[in-house]
Amino acid sequence: MNAFTIKDLENLSGIKAHTIRIWEQRYNFLKPQRTETNIRYYSTDELKSILNIALLNKYGYKISHIDKMHPGEIRDRILTIGNAQAQQERIVNELIQHMVDMNIEDFEAVLDTYITARGVDKTITQVIFPFLEKIGILWMTNHINPAQEHLVTNIIRQKLIVGIEGAFSHVRINKTVLLFMPEGEHHEIGLLFTYYLLKSKGVNVLYMGANLPLKDVEFVANLKQPDFLYTHLTSVAANFNFERFLTNYHNRCGSHKLVVSGLLTQQYKKKVPESVTFKLSLPAVMEFIAALA
Repeated sequence: MNAFTIKDLENLSGIKAHTIRIWEQRYNFLKPQRTETNIRYYSTDELKSILNIALLNKYGYKISHIDKMHPGEIRDRILTIGNAQAQQERIVNELIQHMVDMNIEDFEAVLDTYITARGVDKTITQVIFPFLEKIGILWMTNHINPAQEHLVTNIIRQKLIVGIEGAFSHVRINKTVLLFMPEGEHHEIGLLFTYYLLKSKGVNVLYMGANLPLKDVEFVANLKQPDFLYTHLTSVAANFNFERFLTNYHNRCGSHKLVVSGLLTQQYKKKVPESVTFKLSLPAVMEFIAALA
């Protein structure tokens, strides 16, 4: 069974930790256990419960009324919410629940159903990326089993590759972006999503993949002279030093502009070399891609 912290619940549900604590005191749907050092932790069932309750609460149901509902009624009420954004959030929550339960067939079935109804493009932007944004924090904190991560990311990787292969733009942008991930970074999903976004806008992409020595990146960059190099950092090996990587990049490849996105950029507080730019959110990434035109 997975054990989740109150911070995990906050990140996944959007409900602030202090609100979760108040709900615990006043209502019955959350009963965390505690470690020997008196730190709260929550079960898989409690995670699934808070996801559903937070969704109902966000779209108009009072928490005191939700507390009186049985789980089946909560699920039924969620299905009746007509708001399109709410339904997208419901799908994302279902993916999270199937992941923590390791119901991989159901996980893929949810994606396939959405693809059939909305197409690969909308599935990537409306469901897959919001799912990755929510779940990325669990990958960083090791609060899910690596087996869960591998099974889920391989499915998503397949869907993204299908989307990339089918991506087409009638407009061709005369810009080239080289995509890579440094040594120690194996989480390819975020970079594949960027590949999809760039290709769908008509940008030429050179995709080098994951876990690359900087000398290989330098060789291709000098040979192909892309307009930008781009990397996405989600969760790297323990011996990876972000500051050292940025310094080495600037020293070896400083003539090439590097754009960095991903969770690690949000935690980096030191000075960034002149040749490097951080994109701290999806809107920032989208603005960068739009500015290439």
